[in-house]
Amino acid sequence: MKRALIAFLFAGAAVLATAAPAAAHNALIGSDPKDKSSLEVGPSTITLTFDQDVQGGQGINEITVVDANGGHYEVAGDPTIKDTAVSAKVNALGKAGEYKIGYRILSADGHPVSGELTFTLTKDGTGTPTAPANADASTGSSDSGGGLPVWVWIVGAVVLLGGGVFFALRGGNTKA
Repeated sequence: MKRALIAFLFAGAAVLATAAPAAAHNALIGSDPKDKSSLEVGPSTITLTFDQDVQGGQGINEITVVDANGGHYEVAGDPTIKDTAVSAKVNALGKAGEYKIGYRILSADGHPVSGELTFTLTKDGTGTPTAPANADASTGSSDSGGGLPVWVWIVGAVVLLGGGVFFALRGGNTKA
């Protein structure tokens, strides 16, 4: 009985140790302009392409454009969603330099996904920055999570394994 319990605990620990996190959230697979590209003229439209369909709805998805000094540039209205592509019209950009495109979309599984990419404008444009309406989309990581942190699973596995070993070693001495 003791050997079976120990074998079961080791099998359980092996399953927990090799479990991969769920990867159901959308991932950015392409963009126009491309990440880290150089452009002479600012884009009139930004298009982001994801690996799965993006959920639509007014005010749900967002694209922002920010220059190196934190100046925000207008994106006309809500982005347009067509299957896996999210597009937004952009007004003229300003001075030459690095620009960040921030995005926040609602993935196919219902979780928000955000991230950013950059491009460099090599010639001055005619646009001027405006005050930010909502800066959340320009500051984020590529995945906002949605599940438990990995450390919770690791601590749980260690406690489960330690408790099982304790009871397995102690279990032979109990009287009924």
